[in-house]
Amino acid sequence: MLLDEIESTEEVKIPQDPLSRVIGQDTAVRLARIAAKQHRNLLLVGPPGTGKSMIAQALSFYLPRPNEEIRVVHNPANPERPLVEIKKREEVLKEREEMNLLEGDIIEPEEAPPNVAERLGFRCPRCGAYSSPDEGTCPKCSSPKFVAQGPFGDIFSAIGAAFGLPAGTQRVTTTISKNGKEEILVYERVGDKIRVLNQKALEKRREKERARPFKTIVPIDRSTFVMATGASETELLGDVRHDPYGGRPPLGSLPYERVTPGAIHEAHEGVLFIDEITHLGPLQRHILTALQEKKFPITGRNPQSAGASVRVDEVPCDFILVAACNIADLNYILPPLRSRIVGDGYEILMETTMPDTPENRDKYVQFIAQEISMDGKIPHAKKDAILAIIEEGRRRAKLIDNENNALTLRLRDLGGLIRVAGDLAREEGSDYIREKHVKMAIKIAEPIEEKIVRKYGSMERAYFAERGVKKEHYYWNVYEGDAYH
Repeated sequence: MLLDEIESTEEVKIPQDPLSRVIGQDTAVRLARIAAKQHRNLLLVGPPGTGKSMIAQALSFYLPRPNEEIRVVHNPANPERPLVEIKKREEVLKEREEMNLLEGDIIEPEEAPPNVAERLGFRCPRCGAYSSPDEGTCPKCSSPKFVAQGPFGDIFSAIGAAFGLPAGTQRVTTTISKNGKEEILVYERVGDKIRVLNQKALEKRREKERARPFKTIVPIDRSTFVMATGASETELLGDVRHDPYGGRPPLGSLPYERVTPGAIHEAHEGVLFIDEITHLGPLQRHILTALQEKKFPITGRNPQSAGASVRVDEVPCDFILVAACNIADLNYILPPLRSRIVGDGYEILMETTMPDTPENRDKYVQFIAQEISMDGKIPHAKKDAILAIIEEGRRRAKLIDNENNALTLRLRDLGGLIRVAGDLAREEGSDYIREKHVKMAIKIAEPIEEKIVRKYGSMERAYFAERGVKKEHYYWNVYEGDAYH
């Protein structure tokens, strides 16, 4: 038994497998593994703090990395109907390699011609010292590194230096003689270094710029877990941003540049997690459409916006839906949506307790170690503190779920207790959480309702006390003789 072998939680080895860190939800963990492998949806039902979001996030670790990048491409024939382009990972990586070849050579500022280094803000024109272009004045001689031209150049330079404005310009164009011919050479500032572009690189860059313009809305390097709990309509389904200039060049931006993906698109090839899914209300029907079609258009959602007439069709959104709700809200899930989840996935009732066995007490030890490690600001717990937390888990299982010989699985609240105990240990200067810290934390972390009842006698008395009146002052509560006063 793990509890018999250790003296503190610092000896506990935390599993590398994310789903193995979920405590007491064996059925849910088993089905989550299947869902990741078979691309199934999940509906997790149960009270807060039982591990629903943890299971959803852990599930995403078992998915392969995304293989498709989603782009929106300018449509010259009809700009308000941008096109969708899907690029495979191999194509994206190949494009990156080609672009890297066009990026030119990266050199140190000292390797550039002195006049170029001065104009880019690296070299002080007075003393010749090199420093970051973010420094407006030379750290060696305190002179402005860039002197503006004109009758007030010295004044403008002093003001710029005082406000910490970067010195110099971002780009310098020069010419060089090569084989009896003049070629253009461009020096660009790249952080604390300089990029050099020759004539060939410049020509290839122009070719790329003349190609079909596009915007990447769902990049190839992205997380496979997207949380959309409490998302608004635009956050969930995407939007086309407003352009005060009407979306027409040269002042305005083209429609494709203003397309913003929703969470359903960002979760493509990943997991979309929506806790308290019933709070989405009518938006549930759009989730249903996305699940059915695996594509969903992005449109401008504000009728007063310049993006209202823009629509991008056939935007992929093939995701695993992990939805969660409390038992009381189950009836508010849109029936067709629930049917779709059940038809292609699993409904899971979360456990709120687990039997008080040696094996499960070991799981509690693992949970305590995980919470301490995840917090990162509290010390490890000694065995006496671990036993006190386990005892509190028994008490809560009896008090909340009326279960004897059981341990609570409402672990979020118990995690809060561990953090309070850890804070108290830190305050005291203790190297470990001890039993006394846990006992003090239990009093501090007591639900506010219990504190109110203990102070005022009842919630009703507390309501009256908060208003500064006594309950008996109301005429219907004071009886004198044959009448109420």
